[in-house]
Amino acid sequence: MKLIQEAGTRPRPPQQGPPPSTGPGVAAGTGVGTAFGTFGELLQGVLPEEDGDFLVTLPVARWTMATFSQGSDSGELEVWPPHKTKALRLARMIAEYAPRRRGAPSGGVLTVSSVIPEGKGLASSSADLVATARAVGRALDIAMPPARIERLLSRIEPTDGVLYPAIVAFHHRSVRLRSVLGSLPAMAVVGIDEGGSVDTVDFNRIPKPFTPADRRTYATLLDRLTTAVRAHDLAEVGRVATRSALMNQTLRPKRLLEPMRDICHEVGGLGIAVGHSGTTLGILLDATDPAYTRRVTAAAEACAGLVGETLRAGAGAGLGSGPGVGAEAGVGPGGGAGLGAVARVGAGPGTGVGAGAAEGSGPGPGAGAEAGVGPGGRAGPGVGAGPGTGVGARTAEGPGPGVGAEAGVGPGGGAGLGAVAMVGAGPGTGAGAAEGPGAGAGVTVYRTLTFGNCHGVAPTYAAPATPHPQQDVP
Repeated sequence: MKLIQEAGTRPRPPQQGPPPSTGPGVAAGTGVGTAFGTFGELLQGVLPEEDGDFLVTLPVARWTMATFSQGSDSGELEVWPPHKTKALRLARMIAEYAPRRRGAPSGGVLTVSSVIPEGKGLASSSADLVATARAVGRALDIAMPPARIERLLSRIEPTDGVLYPAIVAFHHRSVRLRSVLGSLPAMAVVGIDEGGSVDTVDFNRIPKPFTPADRRTYATLLDRLTTAVRAHDLAEVGRVATRSALMNQTLRPKRLLEPMRDICHEVGGLGIAVGHSGTTLGILLDATDPAYTRRVTAAAEACAGLVGETLRAGAGAGLGSGPGVGAEAGVGPGGGAGLGAVARVGAGPGTGVGAGAAEGSGPGPGAGAEAGVGPGGRAGPGVGAGPGTGVGARTAEGPGPGVGAEAGVGPGGGAGLGAVAMVGAGPGTGAGAAEGPGAGAGVTVYRTLTFGNCHGVAPTYAAPATPHPQQDVP
């Protein structure tokens, strides 16, 4: 199969075989679907052609799981948590395809559990919708191939390319695949969050300030990135990602981009990736590099220092004068108690479930609880003081002993959320706080997904931690 196909022909994604509509332990009439998130994009801009808005995905081991069960007490379709209204709208659209069966239960309940922060440029909304499409389709025995999912999602909002298990070039505004680039060796992203949130729909209404010369540059960058992915040239991938981040400064500037570039150079990183429509930016590192542990430790510590300086600068500017903006920025009364309080990090080691607890609003035994981020999450991984037990790395970042313990930088051997996400710069400024709404402070290490051979052979890659079933393409 040709990996690179131009617009006008329908690219065929890697296939993994038809999935079962239900799995072990899943009741009849119930479907489960999953989707991964991304750390922003390797490249995003506008090409010199009609409908030229595009992006190139950077899949990471953050996951959404949706469960749909037929029948509800109200007889209507319901969603939990209630603010997942886009997922509910999609479920209603898919239900219209279902044949009416005599005696079938009325309505249904959709539960969306996610460890992807919202409004940060990490494809949280896209992952919610793709997971929902798969869950509802399986419950109602409706085929959900990528082309159908694209058509449905195009009626809701601009969407990332997370329905394809590969690095892809994707036209997010028109919701269509441009080309499958392939896969890359494992990387890590040492990421920070500048705070706040961005609405995808509103962002995509902004006119793009790119000149014809800029558009030609984006076309060149896409060609370079396509070649780099096929050659597994991580250095060139990092150069293209950095150039894309710099060009995006005219559209959504990142105030910490230059300091992050300096850190990247100092630690020997590959380059900078950003959420072009979000608030995150991170340093790309080769996870197969023999010096990886040293590099990721140095990058995390430097980023934590950068975040701490940013918070202190905010305090000096008078942001910490009350319980409002100052407290959310982590510089409220109590000398650093602001951020800890907002993110519920807690005062002692090993209790840093903060950001996760604020982030995971879904009840039950789904992804939130298992990852220690939903109600009841305090009893799960991340509360203990043992090595690698912090929320995030072990349960949300993918399999393994946890990023903190793995990288060897967590005080107390990876105890607590702050430690796992790479050492906070002070009280309440642990990386976990970066997950909390409005926190915008801290450092999180993400692991990229590797998809194996994308030449038409069933791809393999790091599966999410239980209970998420392995991602697939219907």
